Amino acid sequence: ANFSEQVVESFPSDMSTGIYYGWACVGNGDVHKMVLSIGWNPFYKNIKKSVETHIIHTFKEDFYGEILSIVIIGYIRPEKNFDSLEALISAIQEDIEEAKRQLDLPEHLKLKEDNFFHLPEGKIVNNH
Repeated sequence: ANFSEQVVESFPSDMSTGIYYGWACVGNGDVHKMVLSIGWNPFYKNIKKSVETHIIHTFKEDFYGEILSIVIIGYIRPEKNFDSLEALISAIQEDIEEAKRQLDLPEHLKLKEDNFFHLPEGKIVNNH
């Protein structure tokens, strides 16, 4: 799930590029573990900074247009380039496993239940 340019520009400018982990919620659905990439994705030679969320869950259908709420808990590693697609995929898999380990820690697990993720029905967020 990628955030719009407007949302990316609202992230703190001094936030380091790289791979983060935390919690994500689509709409008023369940809260799931996630890995977040912030940066230029050098392997794909992006010219604009992007924020891409990989939710560690299999959804039954697309969720385009839904509100995606995230809480960033920690930092895994800096952004880097890769020599091959296979190396990139391998690093992503390692990032996912590290996120799962970290988010299973009691101090991180309790944040899954934060009220931030439970919007009242019909509440307008950021004019949406």
